[in-house]
Amino acid sequence: MKRMAGSFQIAAVYVGTVIGAGFATGREIVEFFTRFGFVGFIAILLSGYLFITMGTKIMLKSHDIKAKSFEEFNEYLFGKWFSKVMNIVMMIMLIGVSAVMLSGAGAVFQEQLLLSKQLGILLTIALGFLTMMVGMKGLFAVNTFVVPLMIVFNLFLMVYSVRHADFMEAFLMIPHAEDGWKSVVAPFSYVAFNLAMAQAVLVPVAGEVKDRETIKYGGYLGGFFLTLILISSHITLVMIPNVTEYQIPMAVVMKSFVSGFYFIYILIIYGEIFTSVIGGVFGLEKQLGSYWKGSSLWTFTGIFLMIYSLSFFEYSELLSYLYPLFGYMSLIFIILLWMKPNK
Repeated sequence: MKRMAGSFQIAAVYVGTVIGAGFATGREIVEFFTRFGFVGFIAILLSGYLFITMGTKIMLKSHDIKAKSFEEFNEYLFGKWFSKVMNIVMMIMLIGVSAVMLSGAGAVFQEQLLLSKQLGILLTIALGFLTMMVGMKGLFAVNTFVVPLMIVFNLFLMVYSVRHADFMEAFLMIPHAEDGWKSVVAPFSYVAFNLAMAQAVLVPVAGEVKDRETIKYGGYLGGFFLTLILISSHITLVMIPNVTEYQIPMAVVMKSFVSGFYFIYILIIYGEIFTSVIGGVFGLEKQLGSYWKGSSLWTFTGIFLMIYSLSFFEYSELLSYLYPLFGYMSLIFIILLWMKPNK
């Protein structure tokens, strides 16, 4: 029973770390998969397999080599010299992605709640400080609460979509895309990017869990849930005409299908964005801690100031430019991880 509970906690942190502003809002899924129609669905199935196998492998390897930060894990993966370059690249990516997520929190307030974008950003920073002071337990607590709700609501929306008269036509359609070749690379670049970012949290989490089997089952369970959310989100998003025009397409679906739960769903989307913001900041603090021996409070303050200055850019523009770029940059990470032996 204890192993099952531990595995579920690890799965919740895995899912909560990967599901950031882009994933929860649906914008990221549209960018990598849904705009390619049925071809995008095939790409999602391949992505799911990679999330289950490669995500678990990161955590098991981290446990085996007793890595405490993604810097140590990258040294194992890339070697002593090249890992220094990759650590700098990863830190830049973490800062960029955390800024996208913070901007996404502002976009939820602006587009869906018709409130100030700055209010959403500043509230997220304030709540982030409170959670980070609690430490890893705070990360576990937030993810364990929000992730199951996200899965339930996504499955709920999927059922509504499947029952629609035009569903099969929309699901099987393959729309024309000028950059259609990206649908072939998408599963690899998408998973590579997400796992490269998630290792900032997954490595220290795996380092704190003593039982290897708990980590393995937690990784499998987390990868399965990610696949389930990807499929259910895609099935829902194909029903939206001109889906690429919206910053938060999942909220548009909820408003159209089940408006009574709309504000609860917005709260869940915000919760997922928030877990990824604190996950990214937590990973950066762990990494900077090896260079900077000052107080954690000052480190957190510096990180939040950095990502706050970048969050002024438009959320959808930041995501559509940075995420694919970071995905291609991360391909070497997933290739080297795959090449490492399991034992």
